Amino acid sequence: MGECIYFAPTEIGEAVRLLAEYREKVTVVAGGTDLLPKINYYQLKPEVLLHIGRLGLDYIKEADGKLVIGAATPTSKLASNPLVAERASALAEAARQSGSAAIRTTATIGGNLANASPAADLATPLLILDAELLLTSTRGNRKVAINDFFVGPGKTVLEPDELLIEVSLPHQKGKSVFLKLGRRKAMTLSVVNVAVRLEMEGAQCKDARIALGAMAPVPLRCTRAESLIKGQVLDKSLIDRCAAEAVAESSPIDDQRATSWYRKKAGTVLVARALARAADMEG
Repeated sequence: MGECIYFAPTEIGEAVRLLAEYREKVTVVAGGTDLLPKINYYQLKPEVLLHIGRLGLDYIKEADGKLVIGAATPTSKLASNPLVAERASALAEAARQSGSAAIRTTATIGGNLANASPAADLATPLLILDAELLLTSTRGNRKVAINDFFVGPGKTVLEPDELLIEVSLPHQKGKSVFLKLGRRKAMTLSVVNVAVRLEMEGAQCKDARIALGAMAPVPLRCTRAESLIKGQVLDKSLIDRCAAEAVAESSPIDDQRATSWYRKKAGTVLVARALARAADMEG
């Protein structure tokens, strides 16, 4: 890797001062599950490493009616925490399906988001749960809706001197579902992943959120598909139309995991299955 300066601050104020000083030279590391492979394969040669594992950002709590998660919280805690299971079941399920047990113990929610992979498993559940991200710098704090956070593959609205420190989820009604398809059944990147949240009143859909992963340059909210079913009585025909519309909003590519054609076919099936499950219409 060559010469590299390493910092492991114990206070957020110290961390953001270092970010302000070194800016583009800094590579932030939490669990390192995305970073270390890039270093090992010479895809990245960081000049400054800033480890944030000692900043006290590993927590899950309720505050002001919201579920609040520290950016350094490991994925394994999301998968097992009863509060997450109760308030954000799709997020808990996505966490359970993300990588091996060893990876889940190390990888963090903040790293999964800041890495900005189009296939990030935690991004789609957070999109349907209307998550808000807290960013901080020496200039102060700012809050960003997760729908505005991703700007391209590997790119976010984070400025060079900013640090993602917290994810908050408002209380949401309805049932949320996460489904994932990979090239094998476990420990794999998504070919496509889907998250859905429906608020139902009998057979009528009062509100809807639909998100797709690995189907566009960024994790994608499917707003046209959502509007198709809001206020409507759901049946299989409408669910199938909604699933097709969701995929029509996407722009998948051919890559080493799947073709665009396959992603569209598989995505349509997964969205329909997730909608049926969220509406308690399976079987």
